[in-house]
Amino acid sequence: MSVSKEKIDTELKNDDMTVLHRSPDVEYSFYTAVKTGDIEAVNRNCQEDAFINMEGTGTLSKNPLTNIKYHFVVTAAMLTRVCMENGMEAEQAYRLSDFYILKMDSCTTINQVNDLHHIMAKDFTGKMALLKNNSILSKPVMQCVDYIYVHIKERITIQVLAEYTGLSANYLSRIFKQNLGISVSEYIREKKIEKATHLLKYSDESIVDIANYLSFSSQSHFIQTFESFTGMTPKKYRDKFYQKLW
Repeated sequence: MSVSKEKIDTELKNDDMTVLHRSPDVEYSFYTAVKTGDIEAVNRNCQEDAFINMEGTGTLSKNPLTNIKYHFVVTAAMLTRVCMENGMEAEQAYRLSDFYILKMDSCTTINQVNDLHHIMAKDFTGKMALLKNNSILSKPVMQCVDYIYVHIKERITIQVLAEYTGLSANYLSRIFKQNLGISVSEYIREKKIEKATHLLKYSDESIVDIANYLSFSSQSHFIQTFESFTGMTPKKYRDKFYQKLW
């Protein structure tokens, strides 16, 4: 049977029970909330479990778990596109999407996929809110922010960033602090610790491996820096927040 004939037969067979797709305005409002950094609207969407309420969203698989997983991938792809179109650095958007789709692939229940969807939506929204707040950043500072994100596992210095932007280290340091309110070194440490919290929560990598991955000079330096930012050691942080369902 040809695909076109099978499609027509299926439509005729299911005509009486077909549920119309919901208005695209529902999806547009969600994606608009994410791309504009509207945390409150996205939180409401998550609290209402709009994602798991599949009525009117279409059936992509007869298996309920597979169906919700397919919709998750669609949502991740849409979030990636709308966020890039509204200023998110492309590599950051793609990495976020890849990260959450890989996490979703290991989910074994619909509730796990739903919970991860909420985390993903809030993550994209939070980053768009930050981007919106930083829209007044000068071009060299934005270049530094993007460079730090992509090269977070490397040892990054003001000299490296100065060469990358074509500015002197002193001038770059001054405008960076004027724009973000903290020094370059403080910002780099903050982003490395932010990455470390994700690794401690969602991976089984040892503390020493995480320290090495993020190019800290030693495990003790990593522990000291981590504790100064979070108020607890990496071990205590993992014990408290490790996501066992992954």
